[in-house]
Amino acid sequence: MTAQPPPASPAPGKGILVGTASWTDRSLLDSGWYPPGVSTPAERLAYYAARFPLVEVDATYYHPPARRTVESWRDRTPPGFVFNIKAFSLLTGHPTRVASLYKDLRTAPGGPEGTGAATVYARDLDPELVEEVWRRFLDTLTPLHEAGKLGAVLLQFPPWFTAGERNRRHVLECVRRCAPFRACVEFRNRTWMEEDGRERTLGFLAEHGIPYVSVDMPQGHTSSIPPVLAATSDLAVVRFHGHSEKWASKKIEERFAYLYSEAELEHWAARLRAFSREAETVHVLMNNCCRDNAQRNAARMAELTGAGAGTGVSGRPRPAMSR
Repeated sequence: MTAQPPPASPAPGKGILVGTASWTDRSLLDSGWYPPGVSTPAERLAYYAARFPLVEVDATYYHPPARRTVESWRDRTPPGFVFNIKAFSLLTGHPTRVASLYKDLRTAPGGPEGTGAATVYARDLDPELVEEVWRRFLDTLTPLHEAGKLGAVLLQFPPWFTAGERNRRHVLECVRRCAPFRACVEFRNRTWMEEDGRERTLGFLAEHGIPYVSVDMPQGHTSSIPPVLAATSDLAVVRFHGHSEKWASKKIEERFAYLYSEAELEHWAARLRAFSREAETVHVLMNNCCRDNAQRNAARMAELTGAGAGTGVSGRPRPAMSR
C-alpha cells in the first residue's frame, strides 16, 4: 500500500496555456459546440485538443478514473497537450459518496459498506484505506505523467478549511503525498486570502514551491476568494468561475451560468499578460461550464493573451458541490 509513482518530469508547457474545466458536460454536448459527426469520446477529445492545449479534468473529483480511461486520454491527445487533474473529493476533506469509492475498499475492514452511510469523510475510514485510495488515485495518473502530459493535481480544499497552522501542515502533507507529481492549491475559505492573512498564505506556498490557484469568482460568500494573481512557483494557475447570481444554487447549470463579456476578457487578458512575466507557465482555465460558455470564453481569452488556440492549430455526475 506504499508504492510510489515514478520519478518526476518537468511540468509541460511554457508561457500562457488556456483551456476549460471540461470537455464532456451534458450541456456542452447539447450546445452544438461539437459539430455533427463528432460524437464519440475519442472524437470529442481529439476535437477539443486541436483547439486548446490544456484541459482540467473535474470528473476525477467525483469518482477516481480507471487506468484505461487515463490511457485513452493520453493516446487521444497530441504531444504537448496538458491535463490538470482535480483530486478525488475524499483526499481533500470533502464528503464523498460511498458508492464512488473503490468497490473492494468499501467492503474491506474499516470500510463504510454496511454502515448505512451514503457519504463519508476520510476521518471516518481506517487510515490504511485512505492511504490506499491515495496510492491508487495517483498510480492511475502515471500514464499521463510518463507521457509528459500531466500538468498538476488540483487540491481544492473545502469552504470550512480555514487558515491556520494545523491546516498549513495538512496542505503540506497532501502535496507530499502527490509527489513526485506537481500539485497546486485552491482555497475556498476567505481567511486564507483576507488582507491580514494573505501575505502569510502566499509566503507559505512560495517557501515550499507550491503553485497558488488564483480565482475569479462571486464575492460575498464564505467560499469567496478575492481575484488576486500570485505566482508562488514556476507554475501559476488561474481558474475563472464566472459571476452567476445563483452561485449558491445546487444546480450546476445555474451555479456556472455565466458568460464573460468582451470587456471582462480584455481586462483579464491585460492582467494575465503582465502576470505571465512572474511565472514560467500560467494555466488559465475557464470553469464557467454551462453550455459552451467556457469554450467560447477560452478561445477569445487565448486570442487576447496571445496564447494561441491549441497545440495543433496556433462527463460528469455531481453528487456534491465543488468545482
